[in-house]
Amino acid sequence: MIIKKYAAIDVGSNAVRMLITNIIEDKGKEPKFKKSSLVRVPIRLGQDAFTTGEISEANIEKMKDTMNAFKLLMKSYGVIKYMACATSALRVANNGKTVVNLIKEASDINIEIIDGKKEAAIIASTDLKSFINQDSNYLYVDVGGGSTELTIFSNGRIIKSKSFKMGTVRLINNTVNEPVIWEKIKNWIQVNTADFNKITMIGSGGNINKIHKLSGKTVDKPLSYIFLNAQYHFFNAMSYSDRISEIGLNPDRADVIIPALKIYLNAMKWSGSKKIYVPKIGLSDGMVKTLYYNDN
Repeated sequence: MIIKKYAAIDVGSNAVRMLITNIIEDKGKEPKFKKSSLVRVPIRLGQDAFTTGEISEANIEKMKDTMNAFKLLMKSYGVIKYMACATSALRVANNGKTVVNLIKEASDINIEIIDGKKEAAIIASTDLKSFINQDSNYLYVDVGGGSTELTIFSNGRIIKSKSFKMGTVRLINNTVNEPVIWEKIKNWIQVNTADFNKITMIGSGGNINKIHKLSGKTVDKPLSYIFLNAQYHFFNAMSYSDRISEIGLNPDRADVIIPALKIYLNAMKWSGSKKIYVPKIGLSDGMVKTLYYNDN
């Protein structure tokens, strides 16, 4: 048996995360991927990118400190390979490439700014197969701070995939033309799910993970549209401070959870899905898989 440690660094619009995974290789068996550690740092790069158009000096310094900390953690864990990707915020920031270069100088960590298409492809390479029945149809929805990735699965294969510039941080900062983008998402979902009699949704992202955790359900149990809708109205009726003090949400989660729920609910309504599974996998998991299988 051989155990390899890989890391994935996801530089998102609402937070920066590092996932460390143990990959267990046993002769004659498929490799097993076991999450070892997940570190999340609430640096809201999207607040800068979607309002002023560039990452602030303060957040650049936070990023340098965070990446240096991640580098030390990877050394302590014995990580042999890592992959670091930046999504929507650094993608649209005027100084995105400059920020990546400054982080490289400060920490020696290479960050790749990926487009929406590649982001969707990496997410789709996760462990979804264990949640997908070959004879069923699925709409996979990943909601981030800056973008939402939609993927249609049918008969175990990807049929269609699309990235939209609609995310929770964009929505709370009013930096999108909501009537236009909602209509685009609605049309895409309805057109691409029209041929299916029944479709089930799969959701990923920190907000739906949190809702699923609060529900007390196990990973194999889905959430219903009725439950999700009730949660949306419950949180929406509360003040920001009450969501933190009474529910225990983190400050950087308490504001974005409402627009996130709105995206998932609309996707369910437009696809006709009555339930959503939450396997708690996402871009970081996909990066580990991509890194590993590209080497083997």
